[in-house]
Amino acid sequence: MDLQNGLFVKMAIDVWTKELNATGALLEKLSDDQLMREIVPGRNRGIYLVGHLIAEHDQMMSLLRFQAALHPELKPPFIDAPDRAIAELPSLSQLREQWRTVSDTLMQHIVRLPADEWFTRHANISEEDFPKEPHRNRLNVLLSRTSHLAYHRGQLVLLANK
Repeated sequence: MDLQNGLFVKMAIDVWTKELNATGALLEKLSDDQLMREIVPGRNRGIYLVGHLIAEHDQMMSLLRFQAALHPELKPPFIDAPDRAIAELPSLSQLREQWRTVSDTLMQHIVRLPADEWFTRHANISEEDFPKEPHRNRLNVLLSRTSHLAYHRGQLVLLANK
């Protein structure tokens, strides 16, 4: 792997880490009461966004070909369904613990993956199709999920003043 690609991977991982840490710090700051509120009237509640981020990051582990998801039970209520579609959600204390576990496990995989491996296919594209669409690689997943994380962290910030 050339130096430039290694530098690009490091920059992407650094931004991911910054966003992940900032979101973790925000989740520690927000109370359970704040997380039960809607971001804006008629929209998602904080608890839903927390569960959604955990479920998405958990699914990233299989998408990036690291390991199976730790909490596949979070996909139906937080990815497949909108907020309030499922009445019984995990408690916020359980979600906070799952946030830490999923974030730590995912980061361990991310920092150990060699730079050249970031340019290999993710799990949603076959080996046969990857040469035709080389942009469908692991690094592109990390970049898109970093934007996704930053977007939802921006929404959760709105709860800090409520």
